[in-house]
Amino acid sequence: MINAAIVGLGWWGKTLVEAVAEGSEDINFVAATTRSLSDDAREFADEHSLKLYTSYEDILVDDDIDAVVLVTPNSTHVPQMIAAAEHGKHVFCEKPFALTGAGAKQAVAAAERAGVTLGLGYNRRFHPEIKKLRDLMSSGELGTILHVEATMTFPNALFLKPGAWRADTNETPCGGLTPMGVHAIDGMLDLCGEIDQVYCQSFRRAVEIEADDTTSILFRMKEGMSGYLATMTATGGGFNFQVYGSKGFVKLEGMTHVAGASSEERRFKLFGSCTFKPLKGPAETWQAEGFDVSRAALESFARAASGGPAFPITTEEMIHGAAVTEAIVKSAQSGLPEKVS
Repeated sequence: MINAAIVGLGWWGKTLVEAVAEGSEDINFVAATTRSLSDDAREFADEHSLKLYTSYEDILVDDDIDAVVLVTPNSTHVPQMIAAAEHGKHVFCEKPFALTGAGAKQAVAAAERAGVTLGLGYNRRFHPEIKKLRDLMSSGELGTILHVEATMTFPNALFLKPGAWRADTNETPCGGLTPMGVHAIDGMLDLCGEIDQVYCQSFRRAVEIEADDTTSILFRMKEGMSGYLATMTATGGGFNFQVYGSKGFVKLEGMTHVAGASSEERRFKLFGSCTFKPLKGPAETWQAEGFDVSRAALESFARAASGGPAFPITTEEMIHGAAVTEAIVKSAQSGLPEKVS
């Protein structure tokens, strides 16, 4: 069992605390800090017996805290991870790990020097349906993989105020890329390997804030298959992930983390209808089981930090994923395909 502090008590920080609030034998949240020490934050801290600190620095010098869980603005992730490592704290970082490949390398190097564990909040990796898809691909039952694609949507940007950090294009470039799309990109990396080249177009259609709401990205994987990702932040919430092979395709449907939805919905219902369509014969369809992906990710991190099995997202994948994000943003700005460095 490790004792952790949550850094950031917005709606998603609260969701992570709730995910392990009952019965976890691996991780226990004992402290918290947030930029706004509001009455709501104090009430939540009291409800979950969290010691509420006034600063991140105060958490780092508390020897009773083993790990920090960062649910903070994207640009702060790298310096916060480095500071935590230098104080001997294990770090679970919400996505995106970093906005640049160079930043990701700095964070990983700091963790390696300190001998601490890094975890990353790509929680969909932990769902049983992704494991089933991974096994199906590795067994050859889908044949030669041709293409992977995803669409992720939610209405959250319609309700953002101009001063919110999620409305800042420096924090959240390319619309739904960092709040949603990076989940799908991590799935592509997990199932298809590294990405070689990207091409992105991103623009604003409906939201009032100065931020993109419609983004589409083309990928070419180093292994040869193609990829596609669309994100929209101003429509109904949804999640589709499909892998096409020479022997058939698999389609996973579900939902995204819609602000205002219940904690249970955000944690247990990201996957819904599933389909396997072979070359011949009828499609096989089924419903995914309810599974708390947030709890699974946090507990996997905690076990790794306690000397157990390694966290399944490697630091090499963390770095490459950040480099892909960087290339996508660069492509949106240049209007050209960009190589992933």
